[in-house]
Amino acid sequence: MGRMEELVEILNRYAYLYYVKDEPAVSDAEYDRLYDELSALEESTGTVLADSPTRRVGGEAVTEFKPYVHKQRLYSLDKCQSREELVRWAERIIKAVGYLPELTVEYKFDGLTLNLLYKEGRLVTAATRGNGVSGEDVTEQVKTIKSAPLSIEYPGEVEVQGEGIMRLSALEEFNKNAAVPLKNARNGAAGAIRCLNPKITAERRLDFVSYNVGYSDKYFKSQSEMREFIQKNRFLTMGELKIAKTIEEAQALIDQIEEERFSLDFLIDGAVIKVNEVKVRDELGFTEKFPRWAVAYKFKPVEMSTVLKDVIWQVSRTGKINPLALLEPVDIGGVTVKRATLNNFGDIIKKGVRIGDRVFVRRSNDVIPEILGVAEAAKDGVDIEKPTVCPSCGGGVVEKGAFVYCENAGECAPKIIAHFEHFASKDALDIEGFSEKTAEQLYSLGVLTNLASIFRLAAESFTTAEGNFIEGFGEKKIKNLLDAIEAAKDTELERFIFALGIPGIGKKSARQLADAFKSLDSLKSATMNELIEIPDFGDILSENVINYFGDHKNLELIEELLSLGVRFKEREKKEGVFSGRTVVLTGSLETYKRSEAEKLISERGGEVADSVSKSVNLVIAGPGAGSKLDKAKKLGIEVIDEAEFLKLLESS
Repeated sequence: MGRMEELVEILNRYAYLYYVKDEPAVSDAEYDRLYDELSALEESTGTVLADSPTRRVGGEAVTEFKPYVHKQRLYSLDKCQSREELVRWAERIIKAVGYLPELTVEYKFDGLTLNLLYKEGRLVTAATRGNGVSGEDVTEQVKTIKSAPLSIEYPGEVEVQGEGIMRLSALEEFNKNAAVPLKNARNGAAGAIRCLNPKITAERRLDFVSYNVGYSDKYFKSQSEMREFIQKNRFLTMGELKIAKTIEEAQALIDQIEEERFSLDFLIDGAVIKVNEVKVRDELGFTEKFPRWAVAYKFKPVEMSTVLKDVIWQVSRTGKINPLALLEPVDIGGVTVKRATLNNFGDIIKKGVRIGDRVFVRRSNDVIPEILGVAEAAKDGVDIEKPTVCPSCGGGVVEKGAFVYCENAGECAPKIIAHFEHFASKDALDIEGFSEKTAEQLYSLGVLTNLASIFRLAAESFTTAEGNFIEGFGEKKIKNLLDAIEAAKDTELERFIFALGIPGIGKKSARQLADAFKSLDSLKSATMNELIEIPDFGDILSENVINYFGDHKNLELIEELLSLGVRFKEREKKEGVFSGRTVVLTGSLETYKRSEAEKLISERGGEVADSVSKSVNLVIAGPGAGSKLDKAKKLGIEVIDEAEFLKLLESS
């Protein structure tokens, strides 16, 4: 028994360091060896300790959930959605106690509320919130959550409250192989915990994020003290507990949380503001439904349901035929959404979406809204049909993996026009005044035939056969556009690479190619081995580059562009504290937006990568960092927090 207790203690400590602290102490192989030793001892003795990590895999399914009466009621929170409502809440507190006490501000998680009871340091019961007085006993399900401690240091009796969540990265990984994909992380977590079979709960890799102490035989003076207790007893917390002394400070912290919302690896739908001192809370008391000393500041929703009216298929500049959903207009976060992406036909089949269904739609930051799944199937729903011909030119189509492409590459108008527009776009050659409509007009006149023909445009190119200017153009506008085209000949190599429209090569990867090969000639002769050494370049992206420069038509186009005067100016080499370093940002930052932080790194000589690989040598990790941080630690890559990042910026 002594060795079993020792192994349980060691393995639980390693799991805490890995899943809660993000500080792996041993290799996976070493952990597995100790785990296997414990499993063998349990099998030979027939004994499994209450806090053994082998209980995490999920035991036998239960036939029903038993009710559990909470030792202390779990109140819901009153809500506000504006600064004015927050001020009114604060004014009620001031009226009751004579002043505004110190406030705490923290994330409001979007998952399933859980209440965990510990006695003598052991997890006894885990229950859902239910009606606040009683919930459902989901102990066996919660035992599968590796960030929910099976044992804690505190020897007394305590209920710790928190949220069962599914990280977005875990949702993405689960849906890759799921027969029926989960609609969202919130439903994924709630469905897993309320599933009678704990083995299914274990498959979804949930987390338990703690934020409050309910009933306890220990007295706490403040929310801050509760937080310290939670962390000391090895519970997972996300984000900082921030202190505000005025409503202005509280609002600023709320705005900060809302700004970092979309960079997190988990869902939050607001911020929770509480009176910090428990003595003042006792004075304020409760209404029938809510504590008077706390309020939830709700952010605008990013997910709603609406009716899918139709699906149209659009041709992109790569020839890919993409499904676009037409929706019954719905307000999501203050924006009227009428269209959403469905990714590809395989995605449509997997999600079981049909025309006429009520569907879940999610809007995330500036990304085009996406249909997540069916909210309510229509009785007379119509199946969405895969295109058998190009919807634009009527040409044949070919399937490549999950996507459908137009085979008529040279003559499909939308593809060609989109290519012209991309070539002239701000991040490419930046030809001001050259829009999609301009490209369409000039293509229809027959004066645009390939990318090089843009540099052959003259004043007469903008007149019809009858000698009139094309719609929207006059002499001044034509001159301005021709001047912009002439100016665009002086460009940078990275802009030119991006402008070519090589499949999969975006602005960032174009810059990486320019940095790696320095000249167009070197890039033309790049090998597979050279390309895959670039951070975030895998086999597919590297093959796309090889194939593009291996096509003689593309090489002829490039030579034509160069002969028409396109030339590359030297890009100013940035030097600084990040020179020679490839950096990955993960989690949230308080001081800067992600885009601002990336710009600061680039301005100081660094290269920013999206994913962690052996070529990365620095990871900046903020609250909510997930799998990227785990991988960095396993690879032995240097990891710093935001405070250290700011010190580096100050030193440059």
